[in-house]
Amino acid sequence: MADERETKCAVCGAPAIGTQVMGCCAAEVCAVHAHPSLLALAPGESRAEGDCYFRRYPAR
Repeated sequence: MADERETKCAVCGAPAIGTQVMGCCAAEVCAVHAHPSLLALAPGESRAEGDCYFRRYPAR
């Protein structure tokens, strides 16, 4: 995985706030394109919900 400080959103290219895995698909995403479960996490936290996994990057 790339250095989290350099990771870009897979949708728009903005700086990513975390990684979300939805079943078999994973993507780094910005706050605009993040799932609500990812947005609810504090920096550095992660959470599993069934087949989904969310990891918020630590604060920069």
